[in-house]
Amino acid sequence: MKRKVQVGIIGAGPAGLLLAHLLKRAGIEALVLDHRTREDIESTIRAGVLEQWTVDLLIALGLGERLKREAHFHDGITLRFNRGSHHLNFPDLTNGKRVTVYAQHEVLKDLIAALPEDMIRFGVRDLSLDQLDGDHALISTADDEITCDFIAGCDGFHGPSRRAIPTSALKIYETVYPFGWLGILTEAPPSHHELIYARHARGFALLSTRSPTVQRLYVQCDPKDDLAHWSDDRIWSELHQRLETDEADWSLTEGKIFQKNIVPMRSFVCETMRWGRLFLAGDAAHIVPPTGAKGLNLAAADVVVLAQAFAAWYRDHTTDRLDHYAPTCLARIWKGERFSWYMTTLLHRNDTEEDFVQRIHQADLEYLVGSHAAQQALAENYVGLPMAV
Repeated sequence: MKRKVQVGIIGAGPAGLLLAHLLKRAGIEALVLDHRTREDIESTIRAGVLEQWTVDLLIALGLGERLKREAHFHDGITLRFNRGSHHLNFPDLTNGKRVTVYAQHEVLKDLIAALPEDMIRFGVRDLSLDQLDGDHALISTADDEITCDFIAGCDGFHGPSRRAIPTSALKIYETVYPFGWLGILTEAPPSHHELIYARHARGFALLSTRSPTVQRLYVQCDPKDDLAHWSDDRIWSELHQRLETDEADWSLTEGKIFQKNIVPMRSFVCETMRWGRLFLAGDAAHIVPPTGAKGLNLAAADVVVLAQAFAAWYRDHTTDRLDHYAPTCLARIWKGERFSWYMTTLLHRNDTEEDFVQRIHQADLEYLVGSHAAQQALAENYVGLPMAV
């Protein structure tokens, strides 16, 4: 079957689905294609920390009703090191801004439910991209040939979009960290009302919440470790040690662990975000370690810029915004990469670093909790840098 659409969107993740909504609102015909089933997409549990502007955008688009009812609204984070606990109050530090914890798969459910069924195709097989430097681009699948004015590659780090760009044209920057996160989901009530980030001699730990009955926790580990080496007892023992504090009124609540996984960590930027009629967005173009909670928000920022560029082209047939898509996005992306790298190196134990560098991290934490200006800088980045939407 042959079909023509204005914009073909590869990937039904946060970037692709949000772009579809923005284009629909602008009167631009778009089609989202994904190799996964709807059930696979909506049931893959991933973290979701939303910046203030991202929440404001979802609400403005009419996509925030369930979020407003069910999300967790956090006024800050707690940093723990040397058995001490230090709360950073974001509204006080950022003129009222805060962050919202709302799992990514819940965001995806809302985005999918609000799109017309004929705008998304699930279970697409044998997808390839062609004619990217021609008058029109082509998406070929096992069942269709779709001609597009433009293609938005929103298909993640391992998707086909970035691979469709000649290797010689790719400008890539990357670092792989020598540690990963072992994450668990546990059936337990919250141990704390907000996220706790802990730096410990044994390694990093993070406590976060998913719902009143399900909690998400992480411990730093070797990214090549075997889950078989991590019994439930060992995991709880490490969490207790790394999150321990001298506060007498706090304790970690244990529960039944029903999911475990190990996540490697990398920072990655492909500065070639445009190739002909193909535009990369979200994880297809950049990856951040989860410590800074920037992944979904950077993806959303990309597609806001891209939607505005497409709208300008269809309205005025001007290419200025399309031509400036990559540099506009990269200015924000690199700031997000910097903050994520900072939070990651600050809070993790890295045995490849010299003792001198380890002591610098310790001094940095002590400076941070004692300096209002340093706290403001962290809070400003965490809640989200200004974004015109």
